[in-house]
Amino acid sequence: MTADPRPLILHVVYRFDTGGLENGVVNLINHMPPDAYRHAVLALTEVTDFKDRIQRSDVEFISLRKPPGQGLWQYPKLYKIFRRLHPQIVHSRNLAALEVQLPSWAARVPVRIHSEHGRGLEDQEGNGVIYQRMRRFYKPFVHHYMALSRDLADYLVHKTNVAPDKITQAYNGVDTDHFHPPGNGQQPIAGCPFNPAEHWLVGTVGRMQTVKDQTMLAQAFVQALAQAPHLKTKMRLVMVGEGPLRAQAQSLLDQAGVGDLAWLPGERSDVAHIMQGLHAFALPSLGEGISNTILEAMASALPVVATAVGGNADLVLQDKTGFITPPADPQAMAQQLVALAGNPWLAFKMGQAGRQRVVSTFSMQAMVATYQRVYDQQLQLQQPDRPRKLP
Repeated sequence: MTADPRPLILHVVYRFDTGGLENGVVNLINHMPPDAYRHAVLALTEVTDFKDRIQRSDVEFISLRKPPGQGLWQYPKLYKIFRRLHPQIVHSRNLAALEVQLPSWAARVPVRIHSEHGRGLEDQEGNGVIYQRMRRFYKPFVHHYMALSRDLADYLVHKTNVAPDKITQAYNGVDTDHFHPPGNGQQPIAGCPFNPAEHWLVGTVGRMQTVKDQTMLAQAFVQALAQAPHLKTKMRLVMVGEGPLRAQAQSLLDQAGVGDLAWLPGERSDVAHIMQGLHAFALPSLGEGISNTILEAMASALPVVATAVGGNADLVLQDKTGFITPPADPQAMAQQLVALAGNPWLAFKMGQAGRQRVVSTFSMQAMVATYQRVYDQQLQLQQPDRPRKLP
């Protein structure tokens, strides 16, 4: 049997489950030309049914089932995986997966890339010395870095001492054919008790965990109704996602007496359909890289209210495509929600401007081209005798 000449990229993540980072891997694999590279996905912990979103049938998935903490004792297992697969590129994502760079170096993987997608709740500001030291320790084993926002690129340069010429800034991309505004106004969301023809729906989508701070959005919704009581007949809240904050958010809303004005259906797979039923999108996160859900909302022509963390301000242009508010400040977010709900023309203009911005700057084609260029360049740099691809 003739060996497959396409180089293999092994994408390494901590857990392959619903999330923005993981969705970026799915989009990259699905949209990269199939004749360019082969792909495999290694999760240090678990691969879930989320893998079914990958449309290619030639992708291998591997679960290491590693317990929390640094897994030095896992290095022999990783080494064997690298030697079996013979990937030309190992691409790890975020600090939790960075440790694979050492055994991939030992296994003589030709190209080793690491990307930063966002810092966790434990190091929101990037000042944690232990996390800086960990990144510096693994730095000699990494050939090239990719940062998903200006904030993360600056962090790598100033806190981890990575040379700027070893960093490529790579914004996430969004499928603007899949995520697009509805043709005839907001469409009813399947299962939702609210009618977008009668109500004004603000929504959010994402895992309901501490760093996403959905309870702050619930508080902002309560405060918005207190600031503008006339909106009680009109404004409704949609919070899509599963996680520990779901019950907390529902309890908070119930205690405020507005539980019947909110819909928390849990996780849904029809995010594009849900976006088409909203009038505005909110992201109350305490930390972000480049948010896929913001891009999906903008592609759906929704005005966005997001917190001033990570790369959110790279995406949302203040007063043009939405509003940027301080994190953990429900009053500030409430004020902007009231402003949008009370001015449909402003919300419409911001949504249209957001859609135009995504099409021109954050397309899926641009994202895939950036990653493929880095992969091609690093292979050529680390393996100069490798035949160049024909243009």
